[in-house]
Amino acid sequence: MQDEYRTVARAGVHETEINRSRFLCALAPAATEQEAQEFIAAVRKEHADATHNCWAYVIGADASVQKASDDGEPGGTAGVPMLQMLLRRDMRYVVAVVTRYYGGVKLGAGGLIRAYGGAVGEALDALGTRTRRRLRLATVTVDHQRAGKLQNDLRATGREVRDTRYGEAVTLAIALPEADVDAFRAWLADATAGTAAFEPGGEAYGDA
Repeated sequence: MQDEYRTVARAGVHETEINRSRFLCALAPAATEQEAQEFIAAVRKEHADATHNCWAYVIGADASVQKASDDGEPGGTAGVPMLQMLLRRDMRYVVAVVTRYYGGVKLGAGGLIRAYGGAVGEALDALGTRTRRRLRLATVTVDHQRAGKLQNDLRATGREVRDTRYGEAVTLAIALPEADVDAFRAWLADATAGTAAFEPGGEAYGDA
């Protein structure tokens, strides 16, 4: 797994105008290829009267799925520059659709490449990005007497408590960076006088 990746902070649209052509770049996070394709279909439906709806998406923390379409623009002048911009910015789990309303002035191949890639870059700047970091999931089991204080201590030190289950003991589901696991074990032993149990689990991504 990648240690971290970046994705778009939120879905949104950013518009630019180049030589009287309007370029509307719609960006959205997409957890799966199906989500990306559904977003593309929704934008195409909304802008069915547009000259072109070109798109690109990158799925997977390791960018394992990369696809793009020129949607009628000259080959390689729209979808590929859009995809290259996403990759250059280390974007993952993201879909971009650039809708063009032709304004009567031809841009030429170089102009189109700059326009489509630039539209994505400007949209990323306008909407913002966020970094997702690889985390180690783990469970901490502690007695009821110490549970409340431990939860407060975890939050005070910025640890993410994802779930709390109450039984004979209290089980807390947490997530922390891999590099912090050993230090966390030592902190936990100190905070609970060695009474808490720590059980590492799988991996997931969370906000850095």
